[in-house]
Amino acid sequence: MTSYRRDRTCGGTWFFTVNLAERHRQLLVEHIDVLRESFRQVMRVHPFTIDGIVVLPEHLHAILTLPEGDADYGMRWRLIKTEFSRSLERVERISASRRGKGERGIWQRRYWEHLIRDENDFVRHLDYLHFNPVKHGHAQHVCDWPWSSFHRYVKLGVLPVNWGDGIDIDIDGEFGEI
Repeated sequence: MTSYRRDRTCGGTWFFTVNLAERHRQLLVEHIDVLRESFRQVMRVHPFTIDGIVVLPEHLHAILTLPEGDADYGMRWRLIKTEFSRSLERVERISASRRGKGERGIWQRRYWEHLIRDENDFVRHLDYLHFNPVKHGHAQHVCDWPWSSFHRYVKLGVLPVNWGDGIDIDIDGEFGEI
């Protein structure tokens, strides 16, 4: 079994990218209620805070904060993926290696994580996350994409509803006019 080197900072805030195995599928938005319930079930047993999230058809980005003394985000993602997968019909292509391990073929095994270092890093990653539906051509304006924490930030008065119009955002925090 592969052992990946991962940061184990307790109580950290993390940015994640989690992908479907078959990138042409649209399972995450087609089954958004199942995904939401998967998050809720895991949060009830293993608390964490969702600081930001965007769900696209084949991947999602999330910024999560773990409780003090807890660094086990891997277990949380495993449980979220498992809960989601159990609720779906078994129609996906399953490789021989996955079949041999009793795995489904819905999610990529790995995910990408980044420990948020400071407030500026948080804001850059939150901006990237919220702008992602526009970047991928799923929406013309950030406010048009329904599966995003952007709407919560607008409701709280943190961001204006037209945020992101006329700018191009990348994860390195470079902003340029479109």
